[in-house]
Amino acid sequence: MRVRSDEPDRFRAVAKSLDLAAVNVVDLSCSPSEVWRTSRLIRQFDPEVYSIIFPVQGQVTVVQAGREAPLRAHDFALYDSWHPFQLRIEADDIMAKLVRVQFPRASLPLPARRLESLLAVALSGKDGVGALLTQFLTRLTTDSASYRPADAPRLGTVAVDLLSAAFAHHVDAALPPDSHQRTLVSRIEAFIQRNLHDQRLAPRSIAATHHISVGYLHRLFEPHGVTVAAWIRQQRLERARRDLADPVLRGVPVHQIAARWGFNDHSSFTRAFRGVYGIPPRDYRHLSQASSDLTAVE
Repeated sequence: MRVRSDEPDRFRAVAKSLDLAAVNVVDLSCSPSEVWRTSRLIRQFDPEVYSIIFPVQGQVTVVQAGREAPLRAHDFALYDSWHPFQLRIEADDIMAKLVRVQFPRASLPLPARRLESLLAVALSGKDGVGALLTQFLTRLTTDSASYRPADAPRLGTVAVDLLSAAFAHHVDAALPPDSHQRTLVSRIEAFIQRNLHDQRLAPRSIAATHHISVGYLHRLFEPHGVTVAAWIRQQRLERARRDLADPVLRGVPVHQIAARWGFNDHSSFTRAFRGVYGIPPRDYRHLSQASSDLTAVE
């Protein structure tokens, strides 16, 4: 690609890249500029990838296939690497902030012919699957420091499923059943994570919120190897364990941390914590924070 700026001496760009197996997510801050991919550059090399882009701050216009899509907040657009394109990046302030996601052409379970109708078309990320997609991708760029290497392929799978669901919504193409299910599971898992503090969180309320039966919810969670209730308890215990190890929270009583993550009975929390981590929560906090203090001294 080529980049041109009206003020090259003042041009600045900062790109933070996150690789999720075959999916690449870039958080880009840059000065107003124009980006081209010409036919000549395509002949030199074509990775055969799709990309989507959306602005977090400022505006970007995507030009491809005879169409032009001005994008503002909550809009995103698709473009590909094997047709010439142009990106016009604008900002009222010094820098625009964008999120760009790149993924292999073969990764989407949708006909390329149908996807061509979406090239350089402004798609809404304000509601529905579009909002779920842009929120997930934005969160990826802000929380990347907490991911482990093993998380990358899983997050990449979630990203491809959400991309497929968003594009299928617009081209009215049927997704394979397993892709529908993975997207639904991702939505349910995110809902559970957001509501771990709620003591009323249970399979029945989760199923009702997502308009499915309790039996179908349990079938969706069979690949986890545990029941829905057990998975919820695992997530609550892990959040509590992190808080107990956090030096900033050393003054917060253990029972308050337990209640914060949905455990209303302290003795039940203590038994569950010891059953998973081998020691009571108070002892775990003492050992974790003693180790943290020793590391700080060294």
